[in-house]
Amino acid sequence: MLVFILKRLVNAVFVMMAVAFLAFAIFQVAGDPVEMLANEQMSQVDRDALRDRMGLNDPMPVQFMRFVGNAMQGDFGMSYRNNQDVIGLIAERFPATMELVLVATLISLVVGIPLGILTAIGRGRWYAEGLQFLSIIGVSLPSFVVGIMLILVFSVILGWSPSFGRGEVVDFGWWSTGLLTPSGRAALVLPAISLSLYQITLIMRLVRAEMLEVLRTDFIKFARARGIPRHRIWFRHALRNCLMPVVTMTAMNVGALIAFALITETVFQWPGMGMLFIQAVTFLDFPVMAAYLVIISFIFVVLNTMVDISYAIIDPRLRSAR
Repeated sequence: MLVFILKRLVNAVFVMMAVAFLAFAIFQVAGDPVEMLANEQMSQVDRDALRDRMGLNDPMPVQFMRFVGNAMQGDFGMSYRNNQDVIGLIAERFPATMELVLVATLISLVVGIPLGILTAIGRGRWYAEGLQFLSIIGVSLPSFVVGIMLILVFSVILGWSPSFGRGEVVDFGWWSTGLLTPSGRAALVLPAISLSLYQITLIMRLVRAEMLEVLRTDFIKFARARGIPRHRIWFRHALRNCLMPVVTMTAMNVGALIAFALITETVFQWPGMGMLFIQAVTFLDFPVMAAYLVIISFIFVVLNTMVDISYAIIDPRLRSAR
């Protein structure tokens, strides 16, 4: 087990080094950072001194190792656009993105699992087929189209929910939340639904497939032969045996939701990391772009590594198979 964990940790380190190299390459192909930071009144002598202080005259391997070392300490430099520390900007936006992702994940589980059970136990009936058809639409629709439709219906036509912003928030140190205020909860509803729709369809289809497979197993047939009520077979025996893939997919998709939340945040003007990244791309703010890439990749790697290790703990056969 220890060897398996060490292999997974080594793989995670190599992946993060590759991501760090990609983020470092962004700086190299972007142009001279001194020209982006300097103003028109700065002399050439001052520009050369700034380039020397930033270590841009050092060999590329030295610059890369310095970048990796600074990134491990959370130092990604200064934002070209805001002239602020990049990690400070990320920290300001991180709570908004995580709040949106966690609420969207909760919605996807609360809605997707019951719908998956319903389509499995009602296989062939009109409502199950209708839900299957709707799930295909949910998978096919781009998230920005869903967001615009939600704004049109619930904000413009009905006026039930705000169409942009995060509402009023409450600060707890560096963390902020809108869940404790009415305006914050109202502003969270539409973005969370928009972000969770694709996840709902995935969970529903996964639960349906796993449920149908479990219902065909011998122990379920034996339970029916013993006269156990159907609702106990469905929810106590079948459902418990098909939730592991759902939990795994949900954990792995949290990183994907954080990454793809930038589209939802742009549509709803949600002040999260995705919105910050879009602004960085617009204004060629490369330190912010590199920091976003490294942080999102780190979340992906941590979640995938945790899932691999937890699977190996649950099923010892995977330790030798991998």
